[in-house]
Amino acid sequence: MPFVNIRLVAGQGQAKKDEMARKVADAIHGTTGLPKESVWVVFEEVAAADWYVGERSVEAIRKSKT
Repeated sequence: MPFVNIRLVAGQGQAKKDEMARKVADAIHGTTGLPKESVWVVFEEVAAADWYVGERSVEAIRKSKT
């Protein structure tokens, strides 16, 4: 059974995660023929202050864009 772990910056909302999980399950089903119910999708949310791109946190990057 495929296990997909998706890490993303917190705050995406349940509707977006539902859509992502559906699309991931659809893609794996379409590629392998496995039942969608066999695909496990897990989301790990990380605070923007704890996610870095280079030496700057996503939180700092977002603040600099406003």
